[in-house]
Amino acid sequence: MLVKRLGRQPYWPVWQAMRDFTLARQPETPDQVWTTEHPAVYTLGLNGKHEHLLAIDGDIPVLQTDRGGQVTYHGPGQVVLYVLFDIKRLGINTRQLVTLLEQAMITALADVGIAASARADAPGVYVDGAKIGAIGLRIKNQCSYHGLSLNNRMDLNPFKAINPCGYSGLNVTQLADLGVSVTNEALAEALIAAIIGQIK
Repeated sequence: MLVKRLGRQPYWPVWQAMRDFTLARQPETPDQVWTTEHPAVYTLGLNGKHEHLLAIDGDIPVLQTDRGGQVTYHGPGQVVLYVLFDIKRLGINTRQLVTLLEQAMITALADVGIAASARADAPGVYVDGAKIGAIGLRIKNQCSYHGLSLNNRMDLNPFKAINPCGYSGLNVTQLADLGVSVTNEALAEALIAAIIGQIK
């Protein structure tokens, strides 16, 4: 598996690159994981409803994308990890991939002393009822792209302008507010290790 560490990159070109890679890949193409961090942006999933945009600041763009799910926010201080996997070759389905990504976040958080859990009714990862990690995927030709975001040390105020992931009143949290100080780079590496550990 190839890991690409992109640093901070605008959302749009990374999304285009993911999509292009997925459309061009062949049965023998190695899977890839991309780690990145985005400047402030709201993204709407394929079926995202504009009613979940409550009080959007005009300084933060809203982009329609092709992942599943509703609206979310990406910004500096959040770890974003994209999984470009041939899920047929891995022998897993979409639900199993979601579970794998949730478990990777739970494992990485446990490594720094945070007890987190998943919810059957709302994909993602939660700490004491507040969402700390989100998942949005697209499956095309039995290959995945998009992935997960994990809140590390960021400005959470933009989440107040939306119903995060389409859930009214959903609280969000981050590692910094839970008393943990870790770099985005170290957190990304922990997530990658947890993902690879489950695939092997």
